Amino acid sequence: MDAFEKYLLLLIAVWRVTHLISMEDGPFDVVIKVRKLAGQSFFGKLMDCFYCLSVWIGLAAAFVVTLDVKELILLCLYYSGASILLEKITNKNFQ
Repeated sequence: MDAFEKYLLLLIAVWRVTHLISMEDGPFDVVIKVRKLAGQSFFGKLMDCFYCLSVWIGLAAAFVVTLDVKELILLCLYYSGASILLEKITNKNFQ
């Protein structure tokens, strides 16, 4: 798998996981149950914000590619920004 394919697959994975956690109930309502357990804590608020969550999911994806700090920061921002753009393109109700 070349670098472009890896970045594209990770981008789609970041968008999908972020969308699942922030906007869906999940299989067997697992995500909604975790969201209710988290309540209004830091993690509960994080799960409700697509923008915030995409940064953290993007950081996890960046660790798959590299351990270099500069690259981690750039890839984290890349995955977050690209997944937000993808969400805006695919979801007309997204603000």
